[in-house]
Amino acid sequence: MRKCNKDFSNNILLTFTGFHDPYSEGPIGEEEHPGPIITIINAKAFDKVVLFSTPKTEKNTTDTEKTIRRLHPDVDIEIKRLPLEDPTDYFGILSGLRTHFEEVSNNTQDAKYFISIASGTPQMHACWVLLASSGEIPAHILHARPPRFVTKERPIISDVDLTSHEFPIVRSNILNIDTVDDSPDAKKVKKVIAKLGIVGDHPSFAKVLEKAKKLAQYAAPIIILGETGTGKEIFAKLIHFLSTRASEQFVLVNCPAMPENLVESLLFGHKKGSFTGAIKDEIGKFDVADGGTLFLDELGELPLSTQAKLLRVLQDGLVEPVGDKKPHKVDVRIIAATNKDIGLAIKEGRFREDLYHRLHVGEIKLPPLRERRSDIPKMAIHVLDRINNANAILNRPRKLSLGALERLQTHSWPGNVRDLENVLFSSAALSQNEVLKADDLEILEPLTKSDPLAFLPEPSEDFSLKEFIASVRKRLIQKALEMSKGNQSKAAKLLDVSAQAVSDFIKEQKSKP
Repeated sequence: MRKCNKDFSNNILLTFTGFHDPYSEGPIGEEEHPGPIITIINAKAFDKVVLFSTPKTEKNTTDTEKTIRRLHPDVDIEIKRLPLEDPTDYFGILSGLRTHFEEVSNNTQDAKYFISIASGTPQMHACWVLLASSGEIPAHILHARPPRFVTKERPIISDVDLTSHEFPIVRSNILNIDTVDDSPDAKKVKKVIAKLGIVGDHPSFAKVLEKAKKLAQYAAPIIILGETGTGKEIFAKLIHFLSTRASEQFVLVNCPAMPENLVESLLFGHKKGSFTGAIKDEIGKFDVADGGTLFLDELGELPLSTQAKLLRVLQDGLVEPVGDKKPHKVDVRIIAATNKDIGLAIKEGRFREDLYHRLHVGEIKLPPLRERRSDIPKMAIHVLDRINNANAILNRPRKLSLGALERLQTHSWPGNVRDLENVLFSSAALSQNEVLKADDLEILEPLTKSDPLAFLPEPSEDFSLKEFIASVRKRLIQKALEMSKGNQSKAAKLLDVSAQAVSDFIKEQKSKP
């Protein structure tokens, strides 16, 4: 099986293997007919085929892989195994497809997906259609007809493009198949998650949710790591509301917003006359949060001197206000968060290693949105519902087309959840359409993206446009060949040129002395 770190395939076929793959017996003697998968691949060009295999179809999968390699050697093949003992188990099928598709989509750029529903059980077909119609897997549905049913009006392949429909997408909760847990603790968790607007069931996200629920039951400090906009503050609130301190204060401190000369006063309080402007005693954030939770957002921005005092609070629970010689006890659960590389900050002397180890008792690392793309449709619907309910300025509620959802799901989201929320708000506010299409989405390129034309040379008397264009052409073709690992056909697709053009270039280079 060929593997690569990043795949630039265009057309990708997703399919279960079945008992009629790769070939099935024909009606006459020993005659064999191509099975559904081979029929589809013979009729339509694909760059990659992902075969979903179950324990009972292992041999069919292996034989299908060999047949595809023999008939279509340029096609990449990847096998995804679902350990399904029961091929009619909706929950197992959905869970497996979601997990494996996330792996495929994370390792693929600019792909167009197709799903074959000709192989596998009816339950597998239903799960494929649910995932495609909801937009969770943006794909065309393909079905191969047996030869005896093929006519001019009914071709061998049926292609249904669900992403082209302009009706609102299917509500994502129809896919939330879950075991029923009516215990008081489970009800409390669901209520808090709903209140905070936390959406997502991708395995990586479900894992950190489960970890947060477990850590909430203890008083130990926690550090939450994650890129900007991943929801660190929301997770801090989740932990607080699921803890025994839920009825007490949740106090948020934005560390970068505090003036450096007032940090200690704001955190620990101060006594009257302890510095210029201290006209009376003031309590700090630790005293305000006594009995509850103190959330230190962007902890990495605190001065080293303040980090030392914070370490003391973590060790013995003592707070010493500025200008006071008598420290006093506080009962505070500390949750810290940062988007910084803590290891690098420690190495560069900007963060105390002993403080990190003290906070490291409980560590939660939130995945960026691009690593849980299957959650994007659900999140988009949830955010748009919230926008519709909160904004009377909209003349009518906005909805999302499948085309818009596909674009949302394939975007890189450098600002993560916050970025998604901003795009949906501006799109809903600016568009005159009730159903937002892909072109209605106010998605801007990152400000940090470099302009490929910024480094063009200045024309001069010695400048040769012909030579410059020839040089650029050479470098781009070489780059495409590197990315496609020497596959000329794939390199041509990356450049949108003919395979002959790439072949001629290689011959041209070899002929040069």
